[in-house]
This record gives sequence, C-alpha cells and structure tokens, in this order.
Amino acid sequence: MNIKTLVLIIINSLIVLVIALLSFSFYEQFSSVLNDRILMQLNSIEALESIQIENLVKSEWESFASSEEYKEDIDSTLVLSDSIKNINGIHDFTPYHKDKKATIGFVLNSKKGRKIKVIDYSNIQNILLERTGMGESGETYLVGEDFRMRSESRFLPDKKPYDIAVKTEGVISALKGVNGRGIFKDYRGVPVYSVYSLIQISNLKWVILSEIDVSEVTKPLEKLKMRLMALTLIIFLVAVTLSLFLTRIIVNPIKNMQNSLRVMAKGDYNQTIEYKKSSNEIKEMFEALSNLKASLQGAVKFSEAIGNMNLETNYEPSSTNDVLGKSLLTMRNKLIDYKNKEDDSRIMAKRLLVNGLENERRRLSRELHDGLGPYLTSLKFYIENNVKDELKKTEMKKIVDEAISEVRLMSNALMPASIDDFGIGVTLTNYIENLNKSTNINIEYEDLTKQEDSNISNHQGINLFRISQELINNSLKHSKAKNIRITLSEFDEFISLFYFDDGLGFDMNSVKLGSGIINIKERVEICNGSILISALPGNTTFEIELPIEL
Repeated sequence: MNIKTLVLIIINSLIVLVIALLSFSFYEQFSSVLNDRILMQLNSIEALESIQIENLVKSEWESFASSEEYKEDIDSTLVLSDSIKNINGIHDFTPYHKDKKATIGFVLNSKKGRKIKVIDYSNIQNILLERTGMGESGETYLVGEDFRMRSESRFLPDKKPYDIAVKTEGVISALKGVNGRGIFKDYRGVPVYSVYSLIQISNLKWVILSEIDVSEVTKPLEKLKMRLMALTLIIFLVAVTLSLFLTRIIVNPIKNMQNSLRVMAKGDYNQTIEYKKSSNEIKEMFEALSNLKASLQGAVKFSEAIGNMNLETNYEPSSTNDVLGKSLLTMRNKLIDYKNKEDDSRIMAKRLLVNGLENERRRLSRELHDGLGPYLTSLKFYIENNVKDELKKTEMKKIVDEAISEVRLMSNALMPASIDDFGIGVTLTNYIENLNKSTNINIEYEDLTKQEDSNISNHQGINLFRISQELINNSLKHSKAKNIRITLSEFDEFISLFYFDDGLGFDMNSVKLGSGIINIKERVEICNGSILISALPGNTTFEIELPIEL
C-alpha cells in the first residue's frame, strides 16, 4: 500500500471517527439533558399534586374531627366491618365499596360516640386531572396498596380504576418507602418517564405517579439523529475532497525525502537537498533532515579522527537522545582509557628498566667501592711497609692513589653512596663541587630541599641526579656555556628542578633531540612529572616538576 492511499484511509477514517464520536457524544448529552429536564418537570408536578392532595385530606380531617355532630354519614354502597369502624383515622374505603369506587373515609371513636364520613373524591380527581406541563401523553394517577388504581386512567376511560392493575417498578419501590424517578414500562406496557412517591396519611397509604410517554419526548431526538447523520455524510464528502488535495501537498515532499534518505543510506552525506516550500511544517521537516545530515557528517568526521587515534578531537552530541553521538564518545573514552593504560604500562616498563639499570649501577658501584677499593688500599699499605726504595715507593704510591681516586670517581658516577645516606641535595652538592674542580665553567647550585624531613623518595632522588648529570654533560659538550645555575626546591606537594646555562641554545623545531634529552624526558615521565624547555641562545632553561610521592 502506497503512502497516498494510506494517508487517505487514515485521514478519512479519523474524520469519520471524530464526527461519529462528536455526534454520539452530542446526541447522548442532549438526550441526558432532556431526560433530566423531563424527570425534573414531572417531579415538580408530582410533588405539587401530592402536596395538594395531602393538604386537602388533612384539611377535611381537621374539619371532620372538630365537628360536634356524631353520626355515620355513609350510604348503603359501603360495607364496613366492625374492625375498620373501631380504628380511628383516615382510611381507604375503596375495597369496601360495592362498585369498587375510589373512596376516602374518616373514622373517629370517642366517649361521645362514633362518627364516620366519606369525603368528596371529585376534588382529588380534579387535582390529578391538572395537565399543565404534561404534554399529550402525560398523566398523574394514584395506586393503592393492593396495586389497583385509585384514579381514572385517561388512556382507559371505559374501565373502572379498581379494575386496572398497576404493579410497575415505581409502585413497588414507593410501597417499600423508596421515592424516586426513572424510565420503565407503565401499566399499559408502554415505556414512560415516571416520578413516584408514597402518600401516607394516618391509615391511608397510596402511591402517586406522574408519567409521560418516552415516544413523545424522543421525537425531537429522532429528528436530531437524522440531521446529525446528514451532517456526517456531508462532512465526510468534503473531507474526502480535501484529503485528496492535502495528500498531494504531503506525499510529494515525502517522496523527495525518501530519495534523499536512499542516497544517505548509501553513505553519501554531501548531497544537496531540494524541496518546494509548501508549508512551514514541510520546511521544518527538510531542515530537520539537513540537521540529521550535518549530525551524521560530524559523527563521520569524529569517527575518522578517533580512528586515526586523534583522541583530543572535540565532539558534542546533537541532543541528549543522540545515541550515535553518545556511543562515539563512549568509544573515544574507552580508547582514551586504553591509551592511558597502555601509557601506564609503558611507563611502568620504563620504570622497571630504569630501576633495574640503577640497581645494576648500584651493585657495580658497591663492587668497585667494597671490592676493588680495599685491595688498592691494601696494596698502598704493602708498598709503604715493604718497598725500601723511596723513589719507587713514592712513584708506586702515586699510581695507587690515582687508581683509588679513579675507582672512587667511577663508583660515584655509577651510584653516589651519599644519595642513600644523605639524600639528593647533599649528593648534588658534592657532585658539583667535584666538577667545579675539574672544569673552567662556573657551576652554581642552590639546594632548597628539606634536610631533616625531606619527602623526596630514593627513586626520585636517583632520577633527579641522573637528569642533572645529563643536563650538565650536555652543556659541557655542546653548549659552550660559561655559566650554569641549578636550583633544586622541595615544596609540600611537588619538587622543582630549575636548570640554566648561557650557551648557544638550540631550535626545538629543527634540531633533532639527542638521546640525552630523550632520557631526561623519559625519567621525568616515569616520575609522573612535567618538563618545560626553553632553548634560546644565552638563556637555555629546563623547568622540571615532580609530584611528592606520599
């Protein structure tokens, strides 16, 4: 199914659904309001007539009770039992009437005698015949406890009320003491709106009902239903016509976008997207497509950068929901972690190598100092004690002293003994003092380390010594410097080594760094430090900082 057909089906289905729901909702709401109005109107009529009947009966009773005349004012059509005559109050005499005519009677027994009276029922009937607001099919009627009608039916005028049985939902509920209203079938079997309540005065117990046929009330609803159906059909036809026009506006840009997406799916993100501006939405849709293309281009460039291990490249996801961008950043971060771990492993390997080299130098230094040194000293003592020729003795002692001095120098060059005993500060001081004796270059050294509570580790001290050796050696060989200044400072959080010479300097961009500078950088790196080099003529400086290892 193509998109045009799908859009037509969806749009028209939605329109029909919406119209149907609105029509049904309007119809139901109108019907509900109409039902409430009718029932409220019937309730008002029923309440008014119920009050009128009660007031009429009570008024007649008060007049009867206050009368001083004691007699039985009844005719031969009423046959009352003694049990009824002995009960004071208002009674429904209908069951005792020979013709079952609706009758209300009063009975009052006292010391003065008994009096009985039948009231004029036509007054009650006149109240019930009031039809204001009842329409063509409305009526109000009374029903006794025996489910027999006590008032004339306007639909069955030829039948006696007592012959009409009324056992409807309203009568049953009212006799149980529940007043209410509803829609149900009346005594004719016709659906009606009904309001019902119980009239209970003394011994009189009647149900009063006000009702109107449902068919009369729903005639306007039927007309409304037909109008809504016609309106629905007209709107549907208009909707189909408009949807055919709208699909052309919508489908053509979508086809254009489809072609663009096909090109992008093949990996070409440099295409130019062309479209006709038929609406702001279409414009925004193609702008979103352009943004998508730009986002993908950025992701591709970033992918190429991290593929080339250029991990410092900046990249920002297009939004918080940019899963591709977040995945690329995650990949870069993992590559950074991998590179950091690789660097840590490389530094650790270098550190182990340098430590092994320094340990071997320490061993060789100890061998020279503790092994060859005592032999030469013993040889010197032997010469002093056993050689008789003073000229030869002097010559031989001079050679041995030079050998002892050379061994001492070799031992200190390999690993100064003072570095383990007195630290880097004293070691550099001794080393530079010895150099100043053998060179014409002025070397100044300032020791600002903490002599008593120094936190410079032995590992850092050895590396600082080797760095200083390498720097001085480079200056002596290549720089033609006349002055060298060295400052070693110890702070709470880091160690600073500052080196200066006034030699020729070198160009950092053009000169290939020798192994000496590389060794210096590697030693700084394995100590997790930093180095800053400035190689200007007459002002070559090295600024090295190492963190305190706690």
